[in-house]
Amino acid sequence: MGNFQEVLGINEVSSSKVMNTVWKALLAEFLGNFLLNFFGCGSVVVMSFSEPNKPNFLLVSFTFGLVVFVCVQALGHVSGAHLNPAVTAGMLSVGNIKAVKAILYIIVQCLGALAGSATLKALLPEDWHNTGLGMTMLNGKINALQGFGFEFFLGFVLVLVVSGVCDPNRPEAKAAGPLAIGLAVALGHMGAINFTGSSMNPARTFGSAVIAGIWDNHWVYWVGPIAGGIVAALIYHHALRAPTLPSSKIIES
Repeated sequence: MGNFQEVLGINEVSSSKVMNTVWKALLAEFLGNFLLNFFGCGSVVVMSFSEPNKPNFLLVSFTFGLVVFVCVQALGHVSGAHLNPAVTAGMLSVGNIKAVKAILYIIVQCLGALAGSATLKALLPEDWHNTGLGMTMLNGKINALQGFGFEFFLGFVLVLVVSGVCDPNRPEAKAAGPLAIGLAVALGHMGAINFTGSSMNPARTFGSAVIAGIWDNHWVYWVGPIAGGIVAALIYHHALRAPTLPSSKIIES
């Protein structure tokens, strides 16, 4: 039974001493997703008022990239700053987080995104609520399977970057990690926002969907990024990891 609890990570949430650290991590994940939806979806609302033929996709891309950069920089030491069920699923697939903790992360990520979108809606004039409040939707010329493909590769590139900068045998990448992750998010938005809205993040879309009441093709925004994230994590873990550093190098870093 003890081994079973250790594999699932039940021991991480059953000890009062450890739970204090877990609660801090859950709070960090909640806050990160709150800020992501509040500022990121806010930029989408602003874009809705651009000239009809000149939507400001760069504004949205850099806003999402910057808010992720800021949150990873501020909260990474507390929870690892997953901020995304696709990242959490990827880390779970290679054993970097236990199952129970991963489930708790995903729950609070969704709650944080929901709270961020709800707060955004509460602060906006009522006649702005019909903008969709930052909801991600498929382009009318893109079908659900194609949308899945785009979201798969969005989750893939994000988790590939996360895996690379968090590799313990690449200490030189640690300082640039938050910026690299933020730029990966900006890249994903610039490359695919006109196809799927470039979610990359199931929690981000879930929060928007609840508040906007739009659930069209919602599965795409869960299955796509999570599948891509798991594949990227497995490829990096089994084929691309940096060679193990000598113990002296690890101590120095």
